[in-house]
Amino acid sequence: MLNKLGFTLIIIITLSIASIANGVEVGKKAPGFKAVDTKGNIVSLSDFIGKPVVLEWTNHDCPYVRKHYTSGNMQRTQSTLTEEGVVWLSIISSAEEEQGYVSGMEADKLTASRGAYPSNVLLDPKGNVGRLYAARTTPHMFLIDEKGILQYQGAIDDKPSARPASLKGATNYVKAAWTSLKAGEKVSVTNTKPYGCSVKYGH
Repeated sequence: MLNKLGFTLIIIITLSIASIANGVEVGKKAPGFKAVDTKGNIVSLSDFIGKPVVLEWTNHDCPYVRKHYTSGNMQRTQSTLTEEGVVWLSIISSAEEEQGYVSGMEADKLTASRGAYPSNVLLDPKGNVGRLYAARTTPHMFLIDEKGILQYQGAIDDKPSARPASLKGATNYVKAAWTSLKAGEKVSVTNTKPYGCSVKYGH
């Protein structure tokens, strides 16, 4: 039977593990990276120091991603945050010949056809950025503050379903984290379990 000290240690260890978001740690500096966007330009995370940044892992063929885009939920989230000064980077880590892989031109057509609002779409077919952040699912969301500190990682919301109807009454964790950050308040929910399709990394 655990004594009080043992129980306390278990809680501390559990909380410490929970604060490490699949290889990146909330409250610590977000790992730097460079990736090519759909126009062939090299984009670096360090380009945006002084601005908050959202990283969104995406795969247009994933039913969970489709839920958020066909309903307009992802676009509304993108629009709200980018209009308030957030840089939104959508990242495609699907390997060539895997589900969700697209060329730069195809990615731009998807953005236009869906009325999406990313600041940039980054192509990561070798999975370097995805593995750096240990991105697990599409979508998988990360919010980085203007100082480059990771403030949130995990699911976009608390309804792990591919059904659009599940969006009714859902808590949008990304919006909530941004609202707190914008107000100068501590983000209350910093880590959640991402849900969706697995990121289609190459072998």
